[in-house]
Amino acid sequence: MKNKPVLELADVKKIVAAAETEALRNHWAVSVAVVDDGGHLLALQRLDGAAPVSALIAPEKARTAALGRRDSKGYEDTVNGGRTAFLSVPLQGMLEGGVAIVKDGDCLGAIGVSGVKSSEDAQIARAGLAALGL
Repeated sequence: MKNKPVLELADVKKIVAAAETEALRNHWAVSVAVVDDGGHLLALQRLDGAAPVSALIAPEKARTAALGRRDSKGYEDTVNGGRTAFLSVPLQGMLEGGVAIVKDGDCLGAIGVSGVKSSEDAQIARAGLAALGL
């Protein structure tokens, strides 16, 4: 049987704090979500001024990245590249801003951010990921 690392509460707190720091440094009002490898919500933080809908979109971006074991931007690129049939996949967060958390080839979960441009959402999510030092 294979053993693999898992996200612990301390890890989740580091991710959220680093993502919040990046968002505030840039004056971006966003929601940040962290999920486990099954896409289950571990944390959700909506910063002051973030649109209410961002609190729905961020967890879906994270869930998409976790279940797909890759960043959600890949799905957006697939659809934008013309493979529109991919829209029938039962995922709701196929937009840039979901970043998979991978260690030694194992997906531990993902971070999803929503509230600003998708590339900026991804920048915030990557700042959260960097806090883990993987």
